[in-house]
Amino acid sequence: MRFGSIFDIDRKLSRLSELDEQSASAEFWESPEKAQVLLKERTTLQELINGFSQPLQAVQDALILAEMAEEENDETVLSEVEHTLNAVARSLEDLEFQRMFSTSVDASNAIVSINSGAGGLDAQDWAQMLERMYLRWCDRHGFKVDLADEQEGDEAGIKSATFAVEGKFAYGYLRAEAGVHRLVRISPFDANARRHTSFASVFVYPDIDDSIEVTIIESDLRVDTYRASGAGGQHVNRTDSAVRITHIPTGIVVQCQNERSQHKNRSTAMKILRSRLYALQMEQRKAEADALNSEKKDIDFGSQIRSYVIHPYRIVKDHRTGYEVGNTDAVLDGDLDGFMRAYLLATGADSDQSSAEGQRK
Repeated sequence: MRFGSIFDIDRKLSRLSELDEQSASAEFWESPEKAQVLLKERTTLQELINGFSQPLQAVQDALILAEMAEEENDETVLSEVEHTLNAVARSLEDLEFQRMFSTSVDASNAIVSINSGAGGLDAQDWAQMLERMYLRWCDRHGFKVDLADEQEGDEAGIKSATFAVEGKFAYGYLRAEAGVHRLVRISPFDANARRHTSFASVFVYPDIDDSIEVTIIESDLRVDTYRASGAGGQHVNRTDSAVRITHIPTGIVVQCQNERSQHKNRSTAMKILRSRLYALQMEQRKAEADALNSEKKDIDFGSQIRSYVIHPYRIVKDHRTGYEVGNTDAVLDGDLDGFMRAYLLATGADSDQSSAEGQRK
């Protein structure tokens, strides 16, 4: 049961029992939106509990088999036991990694926004390369992607793109990617084949549900409609269906043009706005907490987090964790798990240490 305390199974079982009691009450479905949120929480808890109990049962079964195999000197069964224990070790590693999802919104879907930065055409091309990298990563994990908005570049690439990612712990994983990404390569747009450095920023917001309240006053919004851009031909939208919403107090601007319906585009834009306002509130709270912390880390929002070097050598290095990979092609094709794991384990360890220090005080 030592592992049970590490993974906080008792607390999860207690919370699951509470949810079961609530769902059995007559008042549970009086608020369908709240009921759906609680049922989603219950499903996640049940999966986490099963993820612990199943490996534990497998270990107990393997120990029994090992005793029988030793008595009968059966090498085949011993090999099977070894295979089972290796599988259990991998399962426990995954559970340990999931402990790093420490924020209340890590289990949420994610909204990802990519913007080209300094570097002209190269930066716009780099932004599109990043978009493809994340879409490939989502495809590898079976996550659903819904493109909300994409602004084409002047001659190549994109100026910006925003898309929603739906999947288990989508935000928990992708929040490791927020920041400025730097590319060093021989520019395909330079006739003299010189080396260029390009920048693009990635912002990641939790797709928050109705259980989290974000107050938006209608009078604080400026809503503009315009004709959606496209590749031409029959796909050009001939009505002003695209929607741009400006939140006047904060200056946040969101837009959506992916749907043909203005109503659907407005709904999606409002959804993105709620998530961005929530993220802004979290950043402000963190800044206030950091101001009181004498050991504040020198990692500011929007700072360069990772470099992708294709020339004169090939390497991708995360400056926050020191994690690096020499196979740049694999990374740009969506092989990001190593970077995400290194970041989440590092930040999770910091969170655990802070929690322990707080308890000691």
